[in-house]
Amino acid sequence: MAGPVTVFDRSAVRRRRERSARLDERATFLHDEIAERLADRLDDFDRVFPRVLVLGALSDRLCGLVAARAGVELVAVADAAEALAKGRTGMAVVADEEAIPFAPGSFDLVLAALSLHAVNDLPGALAQIRRILVADGLFLAGLFGGGTLRELRRALLEAESEIAGGASPRVAPFADTRDAGALLQRAGFALPVADNDTISVTWPDALALMRDLRAMGEANALAARSRGPTRRAVFAAAAARYRSLFGDAEGRIPATFEILFLTGWAPSADQQRPLRPGSAAARLAEALGTEERSAGERAGEG
Repeated sequence: MAGPVTVFDRSAVRRRRERSARLDERATFLHDEIAERLADRLDDFDRVFPRVLVLGALSDRLCGLVAARAGVELVAVADAAEALAKGRTGMAVVADEEAIPFAPGSFDLVLAALSLHAVNDLPGALAQIRRILVADGLFLAGLFGGGTLRELRRALLEAESEIAGGASPRVAPFADTRDAGALLQRAGFALPVADNDTISVTWPDALALMRDLRAMGEANALAARSRGPTRRAVFAAAAARYRSLFGDAEGRIPATFEILFLTGWAPSADQQRPLRPGSAAARLAEALGTEERSAGERAGEG
């Protein structure tokens, strides 16, 4: 069988994160927001998770929130960039999301905040995460979805096509909600749930947006990207097109970030399971106080 398609240059992903760690000002606001939302979702479960792994270390917010929870005994944080992993709350581990170096059953909870969207083998990464969880352990993640940066994608595509006579890949393709749910099932998670939310942020202009994406470690790391320098005229035209297509009355431009939230449990014999079809003890018609009809029968027929 063919292996996963190489969409991302993983060495470039690591370099982008290392470069972000060296910046005086990292753009962590989006990671902080997803950390808060994941922590809120954790509050929905009346459970204690003693051993926790956090995948992704651009921001320390998620590690701090988890470490403050009752019953947490160990927090490990893993990132492919050593400079990011160091200095975070908990035990730092340098690890690629495509090769997670922990023994089976090592953690009660695995969290990932915007760290899984740039892996080439997402099903394989999810399967590794499920393997390192104890039975009935929980996985929660937030990652970029297909609608992310749709405005930037269009502006760059149209500007480069017009000026250079063709366009190179610049904004990564991301999964959609339906795909994400199926991938959780494929990876062996029980009770999988995938939902999404949209966050819109405004910037003074497209060049400011691209600078912040660079500060997030999210500069272009596609394997098929152009390796040559891009003409300044392309970025200037993209910025102008972005403003004309999407700018508001004050001249600011919005950027859309679709966030997919994934929830899955490592299988356990004690978990709830759906009932077998036909095993219900009561009829739905009785509960609703209506008359039951066979399939295809219309009202008024009898």
